[in-house]
Amino acid sequence: MENKDQSFATAKTIDEQAIPIIDISGLTNSDSATIKNDVRKSVAESIHYAAKEVGFFYIRGHGISQELINSALESTQSFFNLSDEQKSSVSVDQNQKGWMQPGMANLEGSKTYDLKEVFFYGREIGEDDSDLQSQLPMVSMNRWPDSVCPELKASVMAYHSALSQVGESVLSAIAVGFDACPDLFKPYYDRPLARGQLVYYPASTAGDEHEQRYGVAPHTDFGVLTLLYQDNSGGLQIKSKRYGWIEAPPIADTLVCNTGDLLQRWTAGLFSSTVHRVINRSGGARYSMPLFFDPNSDALIDPNLLGLERLDNQVPVLAGEHIAARNRKNFSQYDKS
Repeated sequence: MENKDQSFATAKTIDEQAIPIIDISGLTNSDSATIKNDVRKSVAESIHYAAKEVGFFYIRGHGISQELINSALESTQSFFNLSDEQKSSVSVDQNQKGWMQPGMANLEGSKTYDLKEVFFYGREIGEDDSDLQSQLPMVSMNRWPDSVCPELKASVMAYHSALSQVGESVLSAIAVGFDACPDLFKPYYDRPLARGQLVYYPASTAGDEHEQRYGVAPHTDFGVLTLLYQDNSGGLQIKSKRYGWIEAPPIADTLVCNTGDLLQRWTAGLFSSTVHRVINRSGGARYSMPLFFDPNSDALIDPNLLGLERLDNQVPVLAGEHIAARNRKNFSQYDKS
């Protein structure tokens, strides 16, 4: 077997404390009205520390059953095992829904395209949805492959719903950390984009590494919060302030959470939007199921909400417009002329 370039995508393996593990069971195991203030405050302090210093943390006590995760993962694997012809029945559109084949993601600043395949979906809406009728950015109906993978929709949307509840808990703690009401973000999430992805990463080859081709190249996430289930293959790496590139390995019974560009803006730069990447050296397939827990398309991202002053030259942005603009720069289904 041809040797791989050992200098490419190297990352340190260090102790787990480099990426905090935060138990949020005190938030997820209780009704919102009965959560004790000291419990919420403790979780808030831990999340604020992680978001400022690392930009990534693991969530323990998230309350999502392994059975529900396994169901979504199994249907994800079934979908990606279909032929390209079958998957192309729901090819990705310019609303970023459906199947994106390899070679269509070329992230800003990367040398070449990503190896990954992605199925994009989001909150279920109907044809009469008011945001859809208003043509708000990133609002569109899902493209489910019901004829070739009928089990996908039910299992994945159950996972999406459960993960969204975790996102709500994390945002409530973030609000409390700014001495605000736990429900501060709720009006911005009554019609959330809540963009989901199912991602397949083939094993990296020597040829890929010679071309400096990643599963997904170094980038920051475009939105507010990312909540991620990753399988046991490994390969997620983050660029930490203290250690440089480090591995973010799978840890049993946890989710990975990171703060994105919009939350960095919303917190006037207090929270970090950390560069990360994926390279799959497991020798087999790698799967992940992230949820980009982003607000309503027309949500105004302004740090004044949190009692913070805007950074110099920073202007408020609308969530959907920001994400759509970033998509156009990174994915080939958009006309870049």
